[in-house]
Amino acid sequence: MAERKPLMSGNWKMNHNHLDGIQVVQRLHYALTDADFEAVEVSVHPPFTTLRSVQTVVDADNMRFIVGAQDCHWEESGAFTGEVSPAMLAKLNITYVIVGHSERRELFGETDDVVNKKARAVFAAGMTPIMCVGETLGERDAGDAEGKVGRQVPAGLEGLGAEQVGSMVIAYEPIWAIGTGRTATAQDAQSMCAFIRAAVAEAKGAEAAECVRIQYGGSVKPTNTAELMAEPDIDGALVGGASLVAEDFARIVQYRLA
Repeated sequence: MAERKPLMSGNWKMNHNHLDGIQVVQRLHYALTDADFEAVEVSVHPPFTTLRSVQTVVDADNMRFIVGAQDCHWEESGAFTGEVSPAMLAKLNITYVIVGHSERRELFGETDDVVNKKARAVFAAGMTPIMCVGETLGERDAGDAEGKVGRQVPAGLEGLGAEQVGSMVIAYEPIWAIGTGRTATAQDAQSMCAFIRAAVAEAKGAEAAECVRIQYGGSVKPTNTAELMAEPDIDGALVGGASLVAEDFARIVQYRLA
């Protein structure tokens, strides 16, 4: 069985200016130990205006965080006012880029095709996508949760090689559990993450499915992380609100000590 080191990713969304961001990563740095980073990979995803400041302090103080971005455009350059290209992010030494977050899909109308273009562009720029998939409450109640996710996974992976897919991250976001305080049970999360792994196997082969890391993202808190991480197909967490407070995110990273 391939070793899948857990990845805990803090998505700050539209929060924390560059001064706040520096303070958060400094406090997080003091809260974590070398043993934590040996056990878990940790990425932080500030807004675009905060990326450079956070990356600078991470580099200057030899912090072990990985800096990621929350989104990007799929073109390398062009007349796309307000957008940021993968090439620009790569110049900042960004490692992970979130693509297809539920808020991008639901609020900004991003389609599976757009998400696929972004995932391929992230790889082309030498970075790694964290591709998000997930269903709404209405889709879940209608019995179409697997149908929705089962369409998103192969569409998002179109045109990617098996080795690329094995190296990327897929985040399962039950949209009904984001920012609502409602969390899928560990069993619910495991069931869907296992379904995603099976969908990857069908689309790109067993080896890619064994290697790909699958995160759970949906009201992850220090109190439920250990239970979620005990499941065999959950390889980390995409954390929203709880990642804004350094001490809370540190406790999530240290779930194994709970």
